[in-house]
Amino acid sequence: MEGGGGIHPGTRKEESQSGQVLPTSLEANGLKKSSWGVLITGVVGGTLVAMYAVATPFITPALRKICLPFVPATTKQIENVVKMLRSRRGPLVDIGSGDGRIVIAAAKEGFTAVGYELNPWLVWYSRYRAWREGVQDLAKFYISDLWKVTFSQYSNVVIFGVPQMMLQLEKKLELELEGDARVIACRFPFPHWTPDQVTGEGIDTVWAYDMSSFRGREKRP
Repeated sequence: MEGGGGIHPGTRKEESQSGQVLPTSLEANGLKKSSWGVLITGVVGGTLVAMYAVATPFITPALRKICLPFVPATTKQIENVVKMLRSRRGPLVDIGSGDGRIVIAAAKEGFTAVGYELNPWLVWYSRYRAWREGVQDLAKFYISDLWKVTFSQYSNVVIFGVPQMMLQLEKKLELELEGDARVIACRFPFPHWTPDQVTGEGIDTVWAYDMSSFRGREKRP
């Protein structure tokens, strides 16, 4: 037998157990904290990316020199535009088509109608609305900057503009459109053109300009 002064076996077992349990417990807590940290970082990061993706199409136009804000057309404005299109033929374009109301209304009247819009969310929504209204074959929507599009192929042009852009757009359209084209301006008239027809009042006022009225003039430089 071994001499006295030894450690009781039970004591060794307890020390062994306590020495193993404590580090394991700390490691488990550390892993839990690490997992939560990764999860929270992922959620926050994903949220920021989603917010950026949604907000960018709306913020980017505002950073341009001349922006065309989205303000939905009223029911009366749409009625006035359709009124100005009576007895008209040929393809139609809505410059800054927003949620597609004008294009869809024109398509329902039998026009082949196209909308150009810088905001991709509004373009996708417009396509959905056209499909829901059953005019997806006549109503088309494209993501594009209006200043990079040539409008010479259109006989009817609709624009919901802002005062800062009307002069520049006036020059562009006068140079590009054919003599039988009609331009319909909503909310704000063109600065130098004389309208051939005016209908509505207040924010629902619509001005119609026939390019044939300007062909006798020298084109603006």
